[in-house]
Amino acid sequence: MNLINGDCLEVLAELPDKSIDCVITDPPYGVDFQSHRRKEKYDKIQNDNDLSFLDDLNKELFRVMKDNTHIYMFCAFKTIDKFKVAFEKYFELKNIIIWNKGNFGTGNYYRYKYEFCLFGVKGDRKIKSHGIGDVIDCDGTNNKLHPTQKPTKLIKILMEQSSDEGDVVLDPFMGSGTTGEVAKMLNRDFIGIEIDKEYFNIAKNRIENGIRQPSAEKFINGCGLFS
Repeated sequence: MNLINGDCLEVLAELPDKSIDCVITDPPYGVDFQSHRRKEKYDKIQNDNDLSFLDDLNKELFRVMKDNTHIYMFCAFKTIDKFKVAFEKYFELKNIIIWNKGNFGTGNYYRYKYEFCLFGVKGDRKIKSHGIGDVIDCDGTNNKLHPTQKPTKLIKILMEQSSDEGDVVLDPFMGSGTTGEVAKMLNRDFIGIEIDKEYFNIAKNRIENGIRQPSAEKFINGCGLFS
């Protein structure tokens, strides 16, 4: 496990060419997001009002990924057009996975029940299982360490389909460390980068010491696949 507190573009520039077997990441969506959940109070996500990094990010990810490897990049409907343009400059976009998170609150408009995940390939590589659909139904994580934290089981599904034991999985926006926790669980090596010192420390403690949010185990088996 290699956990780094720093700017991902600066750190990625130091990684060797073709050294990564799989990328699973959840960058800032460029929507200036701040959670208004009643139980948890979070600061705004760092750098979530600027997507100028996207082109350089995808360029660097393409460079460090090995040939015939997969990349997963989460994004939101409001900015998916910008994500898609930058992504397709370097990767072949195979599909846009829909994460149906099942939980949504009340409000004056249709509430958000899903998020997008760009699924791309550098070269040619198939997923391991046949007949998997592009909608993943998975309950969100209620006891969060990070305002946009993804469920462990969701990341586990993606990692199992696109990597093998001993592979190096990269997450340049590590957040609270979900991807790293799953990598450790599945016997993958992991490189995680996080610019926010507080979240970096949370992720480091979670990954290295197995300390995770209360009652997290109940979410491990909460996902299903739909065609």
